[in-house]
Amino acid sequence: MPISEYKLCVFGSGGVGKSCLTMQFVQGIFMPKYDPTIEDVYKKTVEIDEKQYSLEILDTAGTEEFSAMRDLYVKNGQGFVLVYSITSQATFNDLNEFYGRIMRIKDTELHGQPPLILVGNKSDLEDERVVGREVGQALARKWKSSFLETSAKDRANVNEIFFDLVRQINRSPNIASSRSQTKHTTHENASTSKARMLSNLPSKNQSDSQKHFRKPRSGKCIVL
Repeated sequence: MPISEYKLCVFGSGGVGKSCLTMQFVQGIFMPKYDPTIEDVYKKTVEIDEKQYSLEILDTAGTEEFSAMRDLYVKNGQGFVLVYSITSQATFNDLNEFYGRIMRIKDTELHGQPPLILVGNKSDLEDERVVGREVGQALARKWKSSFLETSAKDRANVNEIFFDLVRQINRSPNIASSRSQTKHTTHENASTSKARMLSNLPSKNQSDSQKHFRKPRSGKCIVL
């Protein structure tokens, strides 16, 4: 059975823990020191609901400096993670801009909303919380997206972020129609190729008449 390949994008302001969440999921390690990300792509093969998936995850920068690559990934992306820190109201407020940009690039009026999950990270810092869980849940309802609070440090709900997104993608009508179209196109190409091969085969009479005129093959092997 072929492995499904999905492209996922992680968005959020600097310092919310995008890289920490991604690294915990991909490599199972936690980076306590904040190192501003430029833009990194990670790949991981996982089994979800007894099926294999190859995930390509773009960990984006928390600034607008690298928007060209980011917009390209949004255009080609199939699922999106929007992250804020529960210890920072500003990072929560910034998500509206990220969300709006994704919706514009994906042309949601034509294609519908893409699979999306809202993530409140740093749940291990409960004493420093300034964004309530109910506030995050309310925004998720407004966006009609999934919602999770996570801790990259404690690895709480880290896998669930990406598993939930894959399941959303599988339920997406756009993905289903794309698979159907790909299967139909592949079948057509295979039929066309087979027809071409058959049309190029010589007839029996032609094959017999050419037997006497065919030069013997050289014993040399030519490498092109």
